[in-house]
Amino acid sequence: MYNTVREKIAAGKQVIGGTIDTPDPDIYRAMARSGFDFIWIEMQHSPLTYQEVARMIWAARDCPAVPFIRVPDATEGDIQKATDIGALGIIVPMVVKESKVEDAVKFGSYPPRGVRSLGGGQYGALYGGDYRQTANDNIMVVGMIESPAGVDNAEAIASVEGVDVIFTAATDLFSFSGIPQGHPDYEAMITKVKDIVLSKGIALGGPVNWRDRAGFNFFQAPPATALVTRGAKDLLESTEPAVAPIEGTEND
Repeated sequence: MYNTVREKIAAGKQVIGGTIDTPDPDIYRAMARSGFDFIWIEMQHSPLTYQEVARMIWAARDCPAVPFIRVPDATEGDIQKATDIGALGIIVPMVVKESKVEDAVKFGSYPPRGVRSLGGGQYGALYGGDYRQTANDNIMVVGMIESPAGVDNAEAIASVEGVDVIFTAATDLFSFSGIPQGHPDYEAMITKVKDIVLSKGIALGGPVNWRDRAGFNFFQAPPATALVTRGAKDLLESTEPAVAPIEGTEND
């Protein structure tokens, strides 16, 4: 088992992923060694290419955070590329019907569970020569429910064999429903998804702001750019010791 996120969830722990939507390997590496459990690589809402993402994953191959990719869609091509470059989590956006997560499981799994083909990729160099025999046990599928229609079909979505996490997309659920967080109707949708997901024995995801909500254990943190802004504000507002750090040691 080299997917430490799967291990932590199985042990009853919460996991948090930092979001990356820029192609700089140094930024990715800094995020991957900063304490996050996984990195949420954003390919749905960014112009990132698979070649750029491959370089970032390789640059952080010795860092503890596990690479997860939010693919543009659950297509065979997107999922094949994502797994070949080393993603251990496939995050599937805009799930309304269970067929979308069924496709993600199918395309992300080797036979007999799926139809993933053998081919080139850096997965072997990342995870070892027995990758073909171990990949199905390590790669996770995360289905995102982002609309009332997805909520209505949550039972079928969460029942798909091979789905590991159902993620409730807080802002999109507001966008599609027009109902704000905290409103009883909004909270009723969240509770419905939560109750279904927990009854299936799989993980329940949401924004990192929901860490104190009962039942949630898989979280997305803000992107690196937002964390830079937050870190700069904290630095400027803090009282630093009157001793300058040695150059080159700031990230140690």
